[in-house]
Amino acid sequence: MKREREALSRAFGALRLAPFVYLLLIQTGPDAAFSPRASLFTEPLEGVNITSPVRLIHGTVGKAALLSVQYSSTSSDKPVVKWQLKRDKPVTVVQSIGTEVIGTLRPDYRDRIRLFENGSLLLSDLQLADEGTYEVEISITDDTFTGEKTINLTVDVPISRPQVSVASTTVLELSEGFTLNCSHENGTKASYTWLKDGKPLLNDSRMLLSPDQKVLTITRVLMEDDDLYSCVVENPISQGRSPPVKITVYRRSSLYIILSTGGIFLLVTLVTVCACWKPSKKSGKKRKLEKQNSLEYIDQNDDRLKPEGHWGAKCRRWLVERDRCLGQPPHSLLRAADTLPRSGEQERKNPMALYILKDK
Repeated sequence: MKREREALSRAFGALRLAPFVYLLLIQTGPDAAFSPRASLFTEPLEGVNITSPVRLIHGTVGKAALLSVQYSSTSSDKPVVKWQLKRDKPVTVVQSIGTEVIGTLRPDYRDRIRLFENGSLLLSDLQLADEGTYEVEISITDDTFTGEKTINLTVDVPISRPQVSVASTTVLELSEGFTLNCSHENGTKASYTWLKDGKPLLNDSRMLLSPDQKVLTITRVLMEDDDLYSCVVENPISQGRSPPVKITVYRRSSLYIILSTGGIFLLVTLVTVCACWKPSKKSGKKRKLEKQNSLEYIDQNDDRLKPEGHWGAKCRRWLVERDRCLGQPPHSLLRAADTLPRSGEQERKNPMALYILKDK
């Protein structure tokens, strides 16, 4: 029974393979079925296999970039090569049979395209707009199979030498902080790294970075922050390092001594100036008032000194001004005029004494 079952299973297996054998005979011909090289599997179809040494190329503005590929095919016919730049709507860069360009190139690619026998594309005088993903399709004219490969191209401007700027290079210990700004004129896709004494700055809760990491702020300054600071700027094609900037941190105790000493000296100076300035102002007002009173007094006594006449009054005024400018006591003539009693009172008290005085 066991042998009968095995024989039946073999018969059913042969019946299942019969349709596939029939199709094979139709495709390869009747003679092929009896050929010593005949097989259940046919030879592989002719196709294209594409390889690329790199998947990402970093290009520089104004220079050239080689999108390198290599293809293999069992056909001796020239391949059809098509390079496209992937966008929302793909842009055809170039299409060729072998190295012979088909059709007319776009104006922005003229004189910048070169094709090689292996399917590679050389793109010269790179522009920022050339950045993107490039896809190459290589097919053989008598084949339905097409090989594809993608290469990413970045285009950047080199980084110029950066500079670090700071409002003040001196700071007080335990103060609010100081801010360093890293800047550079040229460069795309820049990334920033801060260095302290030439070493990468360690993460610290007191150190704050802006979202683009261009600005570094150190809060609650400590004495350990007294050091050299610089920044490194880099992109896929270049790198630049700034000259170091020295930040000097002063201790609070030392600065307080300086400020307290200077503050006391300043306070004493201000008090002295104020004390000297206020009395001098009062003295000036007093002298001015005395001058006005003296002139008024002389004018009032002009009538009592009429024997001297009009020129006598002018002489007295001149003597008053002269003595005041020279800081001397009043002239004897003025003292005599000041001591001259009023005529009415003297005549009432002693008419004879008044007559003698007037006679003199």
